[in-house]
Amino acid sequence: MPVIVVAPDSYKGSLSAQAVACAMEAGIRRALPDVAIHRFPMADGGEGTVDAVLAARSGEVRQAEVADALLGRREARFALLEHEGRRSAVIEVAGIVGLPDAPGVVAQRSSRGVGELLRHCLDLGIRQVMVGLGGSSTSDGGAGVLAALGVRLLDAGGGEIAPTLAGLERLDRLDFSGLDPRLAGCDIILLADVDNPLCGEHGTTTVFGPQKGVAAADVGRYDGWIAGLARHADSWAGQAVSTMPGAGAAGGMGYALRLLGARIERGAAMICQLQGMDSAIRAADWVLTGEGRSDAQTLRGKAPYEVARRAHAAGKPVSLLSGAVRPADLALLAPHFSGCFSIIPEPMALEDAIEHAEVLAANAAEQLARLRFSALHF
Repeated sequence: MPVIVVAPDSYKGSLSAQAVACAMEAGIRRALPDVAIHRFPMADGGEGTVDAVLAARSGEVRQAEVADALLGRREARFALLEHEGRRSAVIEVAGIVGLPDAPGVVAQRSSRGVGELLRHCLDLGIRQVMVGLGGSSTSDGGAGVLAALGVRLLDAGGGEIAPTLAGLERLDRLDFSGLDPRLAGCDIILLADVDNPLCGEHGTTTVFGPQKGVAAADVGRYDGWIAGLARHADSWAGQAVSTMPGAGAAGGMGYALRLLGARIERGAAMICQLQGMDSAIRAADWVLTGEGRSDAQTLRGKAPYEVARRAHAAGKPVSLLSGAVRPADLALLAPHFSGCFSIIPEPMALEDAIEHAEVLAANAAEQLARLRFSALHF
């Protein structure tokens, strides 16, 4: 009896990773009713990180009231579980200040809610926190995180400024004297799939700002405001944290948390580790992964690439089944997979593809299974 590992990321805007995995399984079972399937819904630190961890690990979901991106109030989910013999929390930035939930201009948004949830975990006695940094709407250099954890952002007159990107225009100095002392004993693990620095040509505003609504004419100005924050905070840290890989993740939240001693891990790799995926892959005959859209960025640590890397290490075939595969990047993707496929069987409107994604994914997975294991039918 074949053993199959199904480990897709979400089809963003359409299906969660769990829904994609279930659709793939349903399709495969139409071809192979008795096959053994192990589902591992994936994430890389963005949307779905909490659910991906809890899909394969015992733990519990908690909620806490924190600030949203516009400094209103919202409920945020997080997970508690045992990891490395410690009681740990998993925080998902996308569930606090995610892009779909953030109206208004990016300059008015704040990452404060992420810092508030981290402080809430400290109040619960948690001293290991994993923070999934993907999917943020903010680009404040992590100013909101710092403010929530006790750092005062001050203007030239000594007044506190708003912990937003717009507020940084008036930043004159930082006061770290009120920084929460419990952070010194906290192990903060950042889950990210980007290694950008905070500022400059490859920094958070230049690269990711336009995706969040930053106009081209404002990129240089906003980058300068964030560079001002970095000058003060790097001076306090005694090193150029702003140039470290991952400082530019999540609009600069990577920077704020690295200032406080956080370490960074590839998000998809950590999810695979937490799920114990390697042992399942070693026992598998085939691995199926995918995501909403696959292109050259997939090879920069996205979930399907990480799954493929582990499958290759175990000598197992791995196929890619995504909502879309960019034709221009197929030559780059192909060497890493046994085949790269889209769930779309014919030209169709995006709205139709999104609406019928579950059926399309199941149908495509069925055909791939029939192709992969055709010898069992004859």
